Amino acid sequence: MGLKLLCVVAHPDDECFAFGGALILAAEQGVETHVVCLTDGQAASNRGDAQSGAELGRTRAGEFAASCKVLGVTHHELWDYHDGKLEFADFSATAGRLVAKMRELKPDVVLTFGSDGAVNTHPDHTMVSTFTCAAFHWAASAKRYPHLGPIHHGQRLFVLATSFFMEGRAAPMPSPWNVTLDVRDVMARKHQAFCQHQSQAPLMEQTKALFEQYGQTEHYLLLASHDMGPAQQMTSLFDGLAS
Repeated sequence: MGLKLLCVVAHPDDECFAFGGALILAAEQGVETHVVCLTDGQAASNRGDAQSGAELGRTRAGEFAASCKVLGVTHHELWDYHDGKLEFADFSATAGRLVAKMRELKPDVVLTFGSDGAVNTHPDHTMVSTFTCAAFHWAASAKRYPHLGPIHHGQRLFVLATSFFMEGRAAPMPSPWNVTLDVRDVMARKHQAFCQHQSQAPLMEQTKALFEQYGQTEHYLLLASHDMGPAQQMTSLFDGLAS
């Protein structure tokens, strides 16, 4: 069987602006890619033509699906948590849903945000990081959620790091990265995926210069691995992993 990757995000558009290069490169390598998005993004500042939160959520769900298609994602799903309120979600229950998903999918590699909240220091990103990191370890523990199926040991857990900050936002304290992905060859597709999120067009314009300057690379920190010892600098999420 081939390698599998699971990416866990908070909002529609996270999958492309944050992880788009990694997802495209993985798909091009024949890796089966899955994206779980915890909210439909209906609390966004940019509303498009939506007249209500529910309408915006439906719009953004469609945009998320279109973006994932451009990124070559094998399977995507949108969960039902409240945008902007993940800090109030039941921790054990939410992590348990992710444990169940990991035991079902059996991903070799898991990606999510770092605890800093990414370039916009969004609290939902911090919570997704916390839920996912706990679930990665708990999915491998027979003592945790024994009713959710056989345990699964993922091989690697990565969190997103950043090499730039957004003006007007609180500067995050990002993780020092040990993975640098060269995404120059897939930047056009990453941008195309972002363009599927038409409701967020003002955000695209706001961040256009930043991504033109810094978007040639994506940075990640290897947070957990079966390989013991000092972390090595890597140029792929899958170096040394057997399919």
